[in-house]
Amino acid sequence: MKPALLQRRTVLAAGMAGAASSLLPGCSPSGPDGSASTGAPTVLRFAWWGGASRHEATLKAVAAFEAAHPGVKIKCEYMGFNGYLERLTTQIAGGSEPDLMQINWAWLAMFSKRGNGFADLLQQRQHLALDQFEAEDVQTGMVAGHLNALPVSYSARVLLWNQAAFDRANMPLPKTWDELFAAGETMRARLGPQAYPLDGELYDMMLLSQSYVQQKHGTPYVDPASPRVAMDFAAALDWVRTYRRLVDGHVATPLKLRASLGGADKATEQQQDWVVGNWAGNYTWDSVIGLRAATLDKKQRLVLGDYPTLPGAKNSGMFGRPTVMLAVGRNSKNAALAAELLSYLLTSREAALILGRTRGVPVAKAQVEVLLAAKKLPPLELQAHEQIRQQRAAGQIALPAPLFEHARLHKFMREVFETIAYGKTGDEDAARRLITEGNALLQRIK
Repeated sequence: MKPALLQRRTVLAAGMAGAASSLLPGCSPSGPDGSASTGAPTVLRFAWWGGASRHEATLKAVAAFEAAHPGVKIKCEYMGFNGYLERLTTQIAGGSEPDLMQINWAWLAMFSKRGNGFADLLQQRQHLALDQFEAEDVQTGMVAGHLNALPVSYSARVLLWNQAAFDRANMPLPKTWDELFAAGETMRARLGPQAYPLDGELYDMMLLSQSYVQQKHGTPYVDPASPRVAMDFAAALDWVRTYRRLVDGHVATPLKLRASLGGADKATEQQQDWVVGNWAGNYTWDSVIGLRAATLDKKQRLVLGDYPTLPGAKNSGMFGRPTVMLAVGRNSKNAALAAELLSYLLTSREAALILGRTRGVPVAKAQVEVLLAAKKLPPLELQAHEQIRQQRAAGQIALPAPLFEHARLHKFMREVFETIAYGKTGDEDAARRLITEGNALLQRIK
């Protein structure tokens, strides 16, 4: 899940190693030596980030696990995303990481370059229901032959449209790239300069532009197999020009406009122009559909759009990856028990009903079945889930390079596209930077 989205959720802070914990029912306090004050149960530490709904549901699931495992106490360490990575980095460096921890998929490349940064879950396979996962989902947690983590859910970028806004403009929903590129001027002419077909933060539009280039040139920005820029100059130039085409063509809300409305990274659902339908679409993770729909006024109607694909494209360029993953600390003294807790949270039917979609639609087969039977998957989210499933089944979504989401590379890419957005650099200079400086940075962080 996108970090910025988590930061906007209500945060229930809790200390992690070396700090005081804020514990709610379902997590058991422990003494200074890690044992409970009333005895000496087996204590596991479990860390995650999220908002209020995720915290509450996870605590209930932990309580259910404890009830089924007498003598086991779970020390919960939970907080918002802000500061979570920094604290986890310090803990891993000092060998004091939690027994079980929630991580982002891209962090495998940061903490486990050779596959030994986390416990190898293959050593605990007897405690895991690996048959609940598709082979490609298990593969997302493999590093150098070691199973470092398992995905909770899988998320990808989809196009959401406000059907009511397009109806007011007497326009069909865009189904092709040409229709998307033409929609901006048409909507402006019919509804006024405040109307845009798409809203999205800078990174959203960078990813949408990359999708077009990947379909056209057959490659993403970063090579998935090696630490190098995969785009040649022509592709990088197309990436820059596609982004500029979206903005200059009045298709996507400009960075300058978003910055003037409370911050360039302000959430779409918090924008008044989105609420009333002036901004008629969004390119975003399927896992945040509920957030986007929640603030629309009663005159608006959110629908899922077709994913535009160029004729003959071998890959859709749809950006998808595990939403979040669970990993066992390599220094855990209770790795088997931690693996049991991991498996319970990710695959048990009981946990599915407790956790719901607080970490996205689960990838484990049994949990999806439970949520479907209980009608816990809203229709629009289910449609998006199916669209993504079909794209994956057709081989149209390739797992991106983990380094593409490395914090330092992410910062670099944003800086380059910000210079484009604010007119501080030309297209060719920006493309050259993306290649030369991008390659140099990838060699430093590999």
